[in-house]
Amino acid sequence: MTRISLLRSLWRRTRSEAEEDAEAGRAIVMPVQNVAAPLRQVLRRLVMALSVLALTTLLVYLDREGYNDNSDGSVDFLDSAYYATVTLSTTGYGDITPVSDGARLTNIFLITPLRVLFLIILVGTTLEVLTERTRQQVRIHRWRSRMREHTVVVGYGTKGRHAIETLVGQGKPKDKIVVVDPQKKVVDAASSDGLVGVLGDATRSETLLRAELQRASQVVICTERDDTAALVTLTARQLNKAATIVVAVREDENVPLLRQSGANTVVTSSSSAGRLLGMSMMSPNVGTVLEDLLTYGNGLDVVERPVTKREAGNSPRDCADLVVAVVRGHRLLHFTDPEAATLHLADRVITIKQAAAPAAE
Repeated sequence: MTRISLLRSLWRRTRSEAEEDAEAGRAIVMPVQNVAAPLRQVLRRLVMALSVLALTTLLVYLDREGYNDNSDGSVDFLDSAYYATVTLSTTGYGDITPVSDGARLTNIFLITPLRVLFLIILVGTTLEVLTERTRQQVRIHRWRSRMREHTVVVGYGTKGRHAIETLVGQGKPKDKIVVVDPQKKVVDAASSDGLVGVLGDATRSETLLRAELQRASQVVICTERDDTAALVTLTARQLNKAATIVVAVREDENVPLLRQSGANTVVTSSSSAGRLLGMSMMSPNVGTVLEDLLTYGNGLDVVERPVTKREAGNSPRDCADLVVAVVRGHRLLHFTDPEAATLHLADRVITIKQAAAPAAE
């Protein structure tokens, strides 16, 4: 169905579909792909053109008995190369002509297509521009039709970048993360980092729809202003009732407002940083451990995982890693809670474990 829809969009589109694709093409920035250097592209086209010329020369030379040269009546290899050159360039002086039926059929079914191919290579710059536009349209259309259960990150500042680093460290593929930001240079930076970027105001529904937020499973909102975060949260929750929405705000007094707006979790950046500063002042070692826990992939990591069959029915203390909380249904049970004394198979546990060693390159 996706391929049929893609082919239909390339062959025939309504006015509204064309306008939507044009707007999406301006707003959606796909990850940067490896592009050959200009000189290498020119050399590649030159090799292709010479290959076509050589093939045409060979065809004429093999069938040289079917050609007539007005100067001496015979056609040698040099005459074949000359005929191929003037024929492919559509000059056609007429001094060497195919006279036999075989030579004329060869010209019709082989040399004529080669001539067209040669001309296509010569005007390759123009065709490449058209091809690039079509390729971009195909990439965006395919991306929009396939994107499901992804994560939308609103804001690609310091908080947004670190949130994405943590998501990628926990195994979230980059092609399942979409960045939304109103600044073009920021979206381009996200594209350079291998992420899909959407340029626009995240408080507007059409911007979030271009990010396919209505089909996302997670939304991370880390804007610069708390009032903007509230508006984005309201819009996101209106578009997607089931997604998990995590919001970063500056002030504690705005936390209830964000929760009422539809956020599942609200993180207060200023107070969290202040508490970390205070604990580090009282005990630098405690601050070091907390910083370690907050930095994924370094030292110790805090992770949430399902309970294994071997662990079900046992105490959290019997687990190989340190269990600090148990998630049972929609409830969070601390390790001191009597209900968390025995693990159930449907539970999930929040544990502290040794960070995995980075893969060797």
